[in-house]
Amino acid sequence: MNRYYYSDTIKNFINSSSEEILGKIVLNSQNDELTQKEAWIYQIEELKKILLGFSGMIFFEYAIPRMGRRIDVLLIIKGVLFIIEFKVNEKSHNISAIEQVWDYALDLKNFHETSHNALIAPVLVSTHAKSITFTISSHIDKVIEPIKTNTDTLQTVISELLLYAKDEPDIPVNWFTGRYAPTPTIIEAAMALYNNHNVDDITRSDADAINIAVTSNTLSNIINDAQINKYKAICFVTGVPGAGKTLVGLNVATKHMDKEKKSTSVYLSGNGPLVDILREALTRDKVAREKANGKKITKGEVLREVKLVIQNVHNFRDEYVKDKEKPPFDHVAIFDEAQRAWNKEKTADFMKRRKKIPNFDHSEPEFLISCMDRHKDWAVIICLVGGGQEIHTGEAGISEWINTINNKYPEWKVFVSGKLNDSEYAAGKALDLLKNHKYVEYKKELHLAVSLRSFRAENLSTLVKHLLDLNIEEARFHYNKLKDNYPIFLTRDLSKAKKWIKEKARGSERYGLVVSSQAERLKPYAIDVKTPINPINWFLDGKDDVRSSFYLEDVATEFHVQGLELDWTCVTWDGDFRFSNDGWSHYSFKGNKWLNILKEERKLYLKNAYRVLLTRARQGMIIVIPEGDNEDHTRKPEFYDETYNYVKSIGFSII
Repeated sequence: MNRYYYSDTIKNFINSSSEEILGKIVLNSQNDELTQKEAWIYQIEELKKILLGFSGMIFFEYAIPRMGRRIDVLLIIKGVLFIIEFKVNEKSHNISAIEQVWDYALDLKNFHETSHNALIAPVLVSTHAKSITFTISSHIDKVIEPIKTNTDTLQTVISELLLYAKDEPDIPVNWFTGRYAPTPTIIEAAMALYNNHNVDDITRSDADAINIAVTSNTLSNIINDAQINKYKAICFVTGVPGAGKTLVGLNVATKHMDKEKKSTSVYLSGNGPLVDILREALTRDKVAREKANGKKITKGEVLREVKLVIQNVHNFRDEYVKDKEKPPFDHVAIFDEAQRAWNKEKTADFMKRRKKIPNFDHSEPEFLISCMDRHKDWAVIICLVGGGQEIHTGEAGISEWINTINNKYPEWKVFVSGKLNDSEYAAGKALDLLKNHKYVEYKKELHLAVSLRSFRAENLSTLVKHLLDLNIEEARFHYNKLKDNYPIFLTRDLSKAKKWIKEKARGSERYGLVVSSQAERLKPYAIDVKTPINPINWFLDGKDDVRSSFYLEDVATEFHVQGLELDWTCVTWDGDFRFSNDGWSHYSFKGNKWLNILKEERKLYLKNAYRVLLTRARQGMIIVIPEGDNEDHTRKPEFYDETYNYVKSIGFSII
């Protein structure tokens, strides 16, 4: 994205003609709509009067690529970075506009290198609103709470903020050269990529992590080579939780949408909530953008387009069960969370019960590979693999994909990182399973080692791994590395946790309650995992919707949040996963009592459920471990106390 449409010193801005300034803005924006031009003219002429006597820099339409939006006006005056959003002809300061300007300020604070230490002042100018008294209140990171004003008092607001910041060092003249290194949520990233933004614009690209663009380009090169040289290949992309595997998949999918090139791709996931949320988010965003540009388009029209790119893997499977010879339309299939594909027993049982196909005899990986193998010329499968992410009975893990290639499709080429030998992938045996395959190529670019979800805490996933593996000293070490930037609090009081999380979140930062799907004895705290939620409402709707995560009423489980993220989470722990001197004890609640889980597979799923829950937050979390109740035999204090003491011993802050 062009970072801004116009920039100059305030002095030159004031001395230039309004027509000259507008011409530059229109030329760079290629937006010639009358209403937008009128808004720019208003802003230009008012600011020429308001900024008399001030010196500094001015930018119009400064890009925030992670959000796919632009700041109306950005001012740099002495030690203050002003983020000014104009709402022309508006008579009030609505909540969404306040959150919008706050989000811009937080984005620059978090992701723009030369803004990290700056005092940032978001200002909402509703031009026809009544004048109101304002107070200046700053957060610890020097982001001022949004100031609401109108055109008449904007000059006073600027003067008062400069007085407030009189001891702040001047913002450096090279501010605009600062590196922008965002870490978008998967929903933000999907919307940006679908709207043709470059992945480099919306992701980090620093030395600490293999660039997502590098991984994406490696996959694109394999796709191009397979198409030219007519072969079939399967690629395994690995990475720690939150490293951007889904983003890589979406980037490849949106790069290959041109049907004319005959290399179209489809993004597939068995994660129903993720598919539904991404489809809805892309649809809402496209409809809103078209409406803003004065174009009418129905939600149904957009959704049909989106469904071609993002599909539920089970629907994809069912389509090609009907016609056993028909090759898929797409030559490239991207399977997200490939380790969660179903084994033969679960797939056969489902097809028999739900689809009335009694003789289905394939695992999901086997059948999906067979579908892509129907192409006579070439095909590429990209498996996005999360370590330690299997959370449900019947999930085959990565070994099923490898065994299928070894036993039935030995001519397929295999591209893989060297990280499949880690314990999280097929118990560390995945590479051993490939050692006799004749076409294996190792590419380090296919592993993403650094979590981008928690931009404040890149080693959160490592901390959680050690916490769950009972490596207490390692857990303490990694917590001490991240605690200054990523708050983790512990409490036994859910009401305190809710208050804490609401106070921490700013702008449109999303927060919510997450619990294990086995947490059935949290009902006394109004947490009922058996009450179904609509993930679309929970993840996408605003603070005025009781179904949204913001209300802290409906709770999401590991099945709802896997592959997604929030800014802040409240993880409420139940008696299903308990610490003891002998290690973790695993329970499920049946009837009126807790029963020991005996199967090792189910124990692993429960442990992984907590791994998912504890790695969802981008900015911080609070963990609630209740005190229990001696009068309730299902919630005895001993079910919770040892877990609380163990987690407390890591050093988390207590409230």
